[in-house]
Amino acid sequence: MHSLILHPDCAAGPIRSVSAEITPTDGGCKARFRLEGDIGKIKVPSHAKSERMDNLWKTTCFEIFWQPVGDPYYREFNLSPSTRWACYDFDDFRKNGRDAPVSAISIACSQTEDMLELEANIASELPLSADVALNGIVEDRDCNIQFWALAFPEGQAEFHSEVCRGIHLDKGDRT
Repeated sequence: MHSLILHPDCAAGPIRSVSAEITPTDGGCKARFRLEGDIGKIKVPSHAKSERMDNLWKTTCFEIFWQPVGDPYYREFNLSPSTRWACYDFDDFRKNGRDAPVSAISIACSQTEDMLELEANIASELPLSADVALNGIVEDRDCNIQFWALAFPEGQAEFHSEVCRGIHLDKGDRT
């Protein structure tokens, strides 16, 4: 698992650590995210029908950004503990955002009082070699938002930045 860092402008909150991992598969990828801390003090979206939905990033959720090496194009996945999800394609930094094709996304979420874990199996065409970002957004019960990533660009939290894409994946990394 990769340890994510809290954006320096975010105040400490009930979550003390966020970690994540991703593995490419023949038909897409598998990802796992883990929050550790006082889970009862964060907003966890209630379980719902697994379906595409916008604006998941406005509360606790996880994100994957997948960018083929040497290409300005990238794909963004939003994965909610509710099991709802979103997937977008961009031609370049925040340009021409649109729904991306996805065959299937299955999400399983489990939690205890001090840990929340989300596992996702994503069936979507994902070219390799690629640079990948794994991000977490955590909203606490007082409506404070924390941003977690592998790395951040200078200034405000900006998950669309290539600086956040700290994992390099090749065809040999597939399971």
